[in-house]
Amino acid sequence: MCANYVNGEVNGKAAYGQPVGAPVGVPSQWTTGLCGCCEDSSNCCVTWCCPCITFGRNAEIIDNGVTSCAHGGIIYFLLACVGCACYYTCTYRTKLRAFFNLPEDPCNDCLVHCCCLPCALCQEHRELMNRGVDPTQGWMVNAQKWKEVTMVPPAVAPAMGR
Repeated sequence: MCANYVNGEVNGKAAYGQPVGAPVGVPSQWTTGLCGCCEDSSNCCVTWCCPCITFGRNAEIIDNGVTSCAHGGIIYFLLACVGCACYYTCTYRTKLRAFFNLPEDPCNDCLVHCCCLPCALCQEHRELMNRGVDPTQGWMVNAQKWKEVTMVPPAVAPAMGR
């Protein structure tokens, strides 16, 4: 995710629903644990039944809309058919971690995805949601929201009276 659409931060939280990366050099923490799948039961069910949907949604946001949800989901499905989807999906966890300056927790990204892929996808989805991005709405809707917020004219301070 590029920092060009990250415009606001208030007390370390997303301003106006815009995603906020950690300041450069300042480590951040995951907002939920790897095994916190039930914190978002609807996403947990979608990921358990069809992980290609959750991966596609996450990939679209992490890649700034370059990879569509459908494209990411299809690639996931094809790689899952030959048993190596985790080697592709772990690269998106690495990108997400880099953007938010998150630690490799509990271990290496590829190991997390190879051993616990559904949990990793759910955690990444929750992380995006907790940081002000809704992957279920797609890149265009989220980008439009950020554009509307950043295009609002500044408030004019009242003139001083005599």
